[in-house]
Amino acid sequence: MTLRSLLFVPGDRPDRFAKAAASGADALILDLEDSVAFESKGEARGAVAEWLAGDRPVPTFVRVNPLDGDQTQADLAAILPGRPDGLLLPKAEGAASVEALLGLLGDVRLPILPIATETPAAIFQLGSYATVRDHLAGLTWGAEDLPAAIGAATSREEDGRYTPPYEMVRSLTLFGAHAAATAAIETVFPRIDAPDALAAYVARARRDGFTGMMAIHPVQVATINAGFTPTPAELAHARAIVDAFAAHPGAGALKLDGKMIDRPHLVQARRILDRAGA
Repeated sequence: MTLRSLLFVPGDRPDRFAKAAASGADALILDLEDSVAFESKGEARGAVAEWLAGDRPVPTFVRVNPLDGDQTQADLAAILPGRPDGLLLPKAEGAASVEALLGLLGDVRLPILPIATETPAAIFQLGSYATVRDHLAGLTWGAEDLPAAIGAATSREEDGRYTPPYEMVRSLTLFGAHAAATAAIETVFPRIDAPDALAAYVARARRDGFTGMMAIHPVQVATINAGFTPTPAELAHARAIVDAFAAHPGAGALKLDGKMIDRPHLVQARRILDRAGA
C-alpha cells in the first residue's frame, strides 16, 4: 500500500467522505477520536460503518479512540464488519499498545498505524515497535497532545519551527520507524493557507527520511503527493547508479558523472526506485 498522503476526515461528517476520496490522497483516515465530540461518537461510528460497507474508492483507515478509555471496543464493534484497510491508534505506548489492540481484534488482522508520541511514556517505547513490525502499516507522531500532557506552552517557535524537545521526538519517531522497517509518516501541517510553507515542510520531511505525511484538508494532498514522489531526474540518476554497480559487481566505489559513489548511494538509489515502483 502506497502511503504518501493520508487525509483526515471527521467521522461525523459523511458529507465530506466522497470529496476526500476524490482528492487524490493515497488513503483516508476517518476519525472517531479528537475531531468528534463525545455526544456524536455513535453517529460517527454509524457513518464510518456505512462508508466501509460500500464500494470505497480509496484505502480507508479508521482512527479509533485510545485504549485507556471506554470507547475503543464500541469503535471496533461498529467498523470491523466493514474491514477497514487499517487502524490509526492514538496515544500508543510502544509494542504493548499494538499487542493490546491486536487482542481486541481477535482473529481479525488489520495493519496498525500508531501515533507514537502523544504521552510522555510513549517516547521511551519508540524502539519497541520492531517487535511488532509485521502488524504495522507505519509509524507516525504528533506535536499537540504531548505538550498538553506535560504542561508545555507550545511545541513550536514563533516562526513555526518545532522547539528542541519536539524536534527530538520527531527524530526518534523517524528512527523508530526505520528500525521497525515500516513507513515513517510525518505529522500534519496545521495551516491550509500557506502552500509554499507546506511545500517546504514536505521537502524537509522527505529529505530527512520520512516516506509520507498526514493531511488535514484536501487542498494539501497534491503538494504532499508531489513532494513524496521521486522526480524524473531523481529516477534517472538512481537507475544510473544501479546500472553502474551492476556493470561492476565487485566494486566498492565508482565514479559517476564526475563524482564518487559507494554502496550507501546504491542503497539509496534502490530505495528511490522501489518507492516509484520502478
